[in-house]
Amino acid sequence: MAKEPVRVLVTGAAGQIGYALVPMIARGVMLGADQPVILHLLDIAPAAEALNGVKMELVDAAFPLLKGVVATTDVVEACTGVNIAVMVGGFPRKEGMERKDVMSKNVSIYKSQASALEKHAAANCKVLVVANPANTNALILKEFAPSIPEKNITCLTRLDHNRALGQVSERLNVQVSDVKNVIIWGNHSSSQYPDVNHATVKTPSGEKAVRELVADDAWLTGEFITTVQQRGAAIIKARKFSSALSAASSACDHIRDWVLGTPEGTWVSMGVYSDGSYNVPSGLIYSFPVTCQNGEWKIVQGLSIDEFSRKKLDATADELSEEKALAYSCLS
Repeated sequence: MAKEPVRVLVTGAAGQIGYALVPMIARGVMLGADQPVILHLLDIAPAAEALNGVKMELVDAAFPLLKGVVATTDVVEACTGVNIAVMVGGFPRKEGMERKDVMSKNVSIYKSQASALEKHAAANCKVLVVANPANTNALILKEFAPSIPEKNITCLTRLDHNRALGQVSERLNVQVSDVKNVIIWGNHSSSQYPDVNHATVKTPSGEKAVRELVADDAWLTGEFITTVQQRGAAIIKARKFSSALSAASSACDHIRDWVLGTPEGTWVSMGVYSDGSYNVPSGLIYSFPVTCQNGEWKIVQGLSIDEFSRKKLDATADELSEEKALAYSCLS
């Protein structure tokens, strides 16, 4: 029997990430090849014409799984009945702007979108925040959508996780699918900590530790970390635009694993509401290693944290605490 369509909201849908993301969802990359979808596309009024163009292209592509498209600049219409919300829209930092200016713009955007989701989304709607500052935008959304369970509000650090997998696979000249269990701790910013201490590679003679195979601690604690942290900036420099294709792909990965589950023995990185695990202050949206089953994520417990890692975990938590204070000051 055919499945009921899932309603997926994409905000900022006429932008670069949205344009890369919506065909992936319509093709089944996010929810599986047998799951019909209805896309809800939201953007701001000045982008209405471009948004309509995206809708026309979705119709023209004749995706078999796509059972409808709602393209609108009305936040209530966009949020009504949605089961999954991918929040790509946000206010980007422009030259000469202070962090506080960007934060206050995003606080007002996320406040209004949270209120619409709170009132009009389907029960148990899952939310993924992509727009930066992603962790803090997700926290604001949680604040103004109190009836959405905190476990249903997440932010995207899967892009950083995938970047870390890519760097290891290139360094060792192995397939990226053979590398697993890297971790991104903390903020989706340059303070994040890409950690390979528990990561392994599948080799003909069994699984081996990444650290052992790389055999270069200076690279792993230096260039590897900064490359992953600064990868977004490097792409902007090369493309003159921010990451779109890779961000869209990793948003699909994030939701797919959350809904359909992570493979046995594998964890992924997700920005989730901290419960105090690994001595990370509770009340922050922080990236942890998680496993997913039956539509629920769970933080991987009991991993050893060395002194170098502890300092990195604390530094990115401090930055998130500062961002939180800044965001809350914009609310008053």
